[in-house]
Amino acid sequence: MLVLFPPLVFLMLYRLPYDAPLGWGREHRSVHLTNLSLIVFYGGLSLLLGVWPVVAGVVAVILPASIVGVWLFSVQHRFEDVHWARHAAWDRVAASLAGSSYLRLPAVLRWLTASIGFHHIHHLAPRIPNYLLEACHQAHPAFATARVVTLREAFSAPDHLLWDEEADRMVTFEQVDGVRAPQPPRTA
Repeated sequence: MLVLFPPLVFLMLYRLPYDAPLGWGREHRSVHLTNLSLIVFYGGLSLLLGVWPVVAGVVAVILPASIVGVWLFSVQHRFEDVHWARHAAWDRVAASLAGSSYLRLPAVLRWLTASIGFHHIHHLAPRIPNYLLEACHQAHPAFATARVVTLREAFSAPDHLLWDEEADRMVTFEQVDGVRAPQPPRTA
């Protein structure tokens, strides 16, 4: 899912205004104008450089970037003691501070990812621009309660795929009674 789904979402699904109601003309026009801009841009590049070099460049950039981007986003919501709540029990502040994490990244990765690691702040106040997220995190003591996930821990996050309603936490396949994680096929 983390390999095939992200490129499909960015290259195909986001090219359609599927989640905007029909009355949202501005949003529909925005998607269609973006598509037109992409056609003009990549069409022009294809005329200058040829179709296959442009396809190779798009594949070399978009595929890994979409996979890494979706992975970075998803690991901030999938850790062992994450907070999830049903509709009636859902609270914006609790969901922001305990339902997403602070993914501590090295400075270079923080810059390359537009500070996606401060995802808990983004959930609480989505209008704060990415270049102010770190200052907000340091300025308010409530943000110190956010779960810190290191890059090392982020690599184990894909294992936490299931929500255990009784235990009220994310679990791995191995932790579910009687269920084994899918094993890769053996080669002879």
